[in-house]
Amino acid sequence: MKSLTADLPSIYLKPGEFVISDEPSVITTVLGSCVSVTMFSPRLKIGAICHGLLPLCKDDGPCDNECGNGFRYVDCSVRLMLAEFRKKGVGSAEIEAKLFGGSDMFAPQDIRPGNLTVGRQNIDAAFKICEQERVSVLKSDTGGMYSRKIIFFTHTGDVYVKRTEARSIRQ
Repeated sequence: MKSLTADLPSIYLKPGEFVISDEPSVITTVLGSCVSVTMFSPRLKIGAICHGLLPLCKDDGPCDNECGNGFRYVDCSVRLMLAEFRKKGVGSAEIEAKLFGGSDMFAPQDIRPGNLTVGRQNIDAAFKICEQERVSVLKSDTGGMYSRKIIFFTHTGDVYVKRTEARSIRQ
C-alpha cells in the first residue's frame, strides 16, 4: 500500500468532516458506527468523502453551507456533497457512490429488540438519501461487529477497506 500512496498528499478525515478534490489525494478515516459515503466523477476525476456521525439532522432549515451542523449528519453530508458536484457540472446519474461503516459497536445483548442501532440508522439514511437523489451506490461494506479503516483515492474513486474486530464497551 505504501508504494500506492507515497507521492500523493494524504489527509486524515475526522468525524463530521468532508473532503472534495480534483487533485489526486489519499483520504484515510476510521469508522465504527459512523458512515462514510464516497462519490466520484469519472469524467472530471473529482472525488469526495464524508464521515457522518448520526443519521438525520433535526434542523428545520435546508442542508446547505450555512448549516451549523456541517457534515455531522449523514443526510446533510450526502446532500452537501451532491451540491458541490452540481456546482462543478456533475449530475447525479454520473456519480459513482460507495458506502462504508455503520457497525454495531456493542455486544448483541446490549441491543434491544425492535430498536435500530445508530450504525443501522446511519446505513439506512445513506441509502435512502442516495436513492432519493438518484445516485447509484455501486459498492458497500456496512454493518457487522467491526470497525473499518478506509483509504480513498480522490482521483480514481478506488477505496480500500481494512476491517478490525470491534470491542464491546461492556465485556
